[in-house]
Amino acid sequence: MLRVARDRLLLPSVMAALLILALAYWWLDNGPHELFGTAMFGLLGWHLTMNRRWFLKLRNGRYNARRWLILVTHVWLGITMTVLIVTSVLISRSVLSFAQFSNDVTIIELHWFSAYWVAIIVAVHAGTHWTRVMTVAGAVFRLSPSRTRSGVMRLAALLLLGLGAWSFTVLGVSTKLMFGYSLEFWDFTSAVSPFFAHWTVVMAGVAVISHYAMICLRQVDKMRIHKFEGQT
Repeated sequence: MLRVARDRLLLPSVMAALLILALAYWWLDNGPHELFGTAMFGLLGWHLTMNRRWFLKLRNGRYNARRWLILVTHVWLGITMTVLIVTSVLISRSVLSFAQFSNDVTIIELHWFSAYWVAIIVAVHAGTHWTRVMTVAGAVFRLSPSRTRSGVMRLAALLLLGLGAWSFTVLGVSTKLMFGYSLEFWDFTSAVSPFFAHWTVVMAGVAVISHYAMICLRQVDKMRIHKFEGQT
């Protein structure tokens, strides 16, 4: 069980934390930024290795709406993460300083744009697997099903959704995701912690939307099955 907790809970949490840390480029400067990014990519390789069986099962079974959403999310994340890794290598000035591949501004901008998209898609990915995460967490911490606990979790999800929407605006995430340009940058000289708090609740809010979208799709699939069984 400890191994499952490490692989299903600790590892994804550390990768998400490293991603958010890497977004604070103007606070960290280039060296720590690249080190955090390199550590995240290394853990990503470990994560993919541990979950390689998932890729082997893609041709098996029936595809419903939920499974299609999960597949599209993985493909979307894979493409965006590939762009992030390639641009990281090309513009590296610390970890791969000996190479000096490129200083092209376009590649640097593409690197930043892909990083913001990775943050959002990672949150979507977490939301699609949230039921499994909660199952593992319940087993690790020996939590039995409880209506009170479920109510508290739903209230927390609603709070995160509201805070995430507010932080989405504060950080100007929509502009960043639309490959737009903004002169607004976080002022790390006045505050540091709120930057990480805002990005955390943005990703949490997106995960909440993704999780409840999966619940809705599950209900749609059940309705289709009942309708099909009623016709046979």
